[in-house]
Amino acid sequence: MKADNVIGALMGVAVGDAMGVPHEFKSRSEMRKNPVTSMVGHGTYNQPLGTWSDDSSLTFCLAESLLNGYDLKDIAEKFIQWRSKAYWTARGRVFDIGMTTAKALNRLEEILDNNWLDELQEQKNYGDAYENGNGSLMRIIPLLFYIKGKTIQEQFSIIWEVSALTHRHIRAAMSCLIYLKLAEKLLSGQDKIIAYTDMQKEILAFWEEIHFPKSESQYFEKIIQNDIRNTALKNIKTGGYVIEVLESSLWFFLNRNSYKETILSSINLGHDTDTGAAIAGGLAGLYYGLKGIPELWVASIARMEDIIQLGKQLHSTYI
Repeated sequence: MKADNVIGALMGVAVGDAMGVPHEFKSRSEMRKNPVTSMVGHGTYNQPLGTWSDDSSLTFCLAESLLNGYDLKDIAEKFIQWRSKAYWTARGRVFDIGMTTAKALNRLEEILDNNWLDELQEQKNYGDAYENGNGSLMRIIPLLFYIKGKTIQEQFSIIWEVSALTHRHIRAAMSCLIYLKLAEKLLSGQDKIIAYTDMQKEILAFWEEIHFPKSESQYFEKIIQNDIRNTALKNIKTGGYVIEVLESSLWFFLNRNSYKETILSSINLGHDTDTGAAIAGGLAGLYYGLKGIPELWVASIARMEDIIQLGKQLHSTYI
């Protein structure tokens, strides 16, 4: 895998995020009347052109931490620095944060202040069904480069720990595993449709091994037990629920044939436009590479050179 694809994964998140930021919370009908065709500024948060949000900030915090290996404490510290010191923000300001993430960062601050480091690994044991927003899935793609090649059992254990820093429930963690397992196969050079069907088989085998309960597997039926490509677009949603955005990101990635088409289609469904496009953009950026992202969009992105440099470092560290 070339550095272009690793950089593409990070830039794919940032560009999708920045494309979606001005349109967040708009309804599907509003987007249908005025569909997005290019990157614009202002809108919902009145941010300049090319400004990305918390989705990308936390992605870059995770990526930077992984340059020095896997350290939950360091990841947590960087997340906290993002909120408290605007670390890895587009323009030195935090302007969006999810409720579950905000609550989790308060919890992480208490854990670190009291040096209860064992509690970082234990967070996955405390989650409830209310912690299934899309806030861990939106930032998870850098973890791919650390976990690639490990057994799926090892991968899921690590993924759940990282997800649980903010979103502790197994459903959020399993969503991250599905996403990263597909990304791992794309990283190896597989065609995206073959990668998808291979991922389904591997996830089903893993569920059988761990006795994943039907009460949870039922939430993934459109993606794993069935082919998400066959779901009617009218039944695809782009809200804050992790299952919705996992379904939509895979649907657009698999049913569209370029980074541009993937992102525009996702945003034009409305609602949580920045996060949906960031998650779909991570897969599309990894698959099509940096060169597959429209040059004008990349050139408009805040801190473009910093993102490219981070991608290069991630590639040299793990590929």
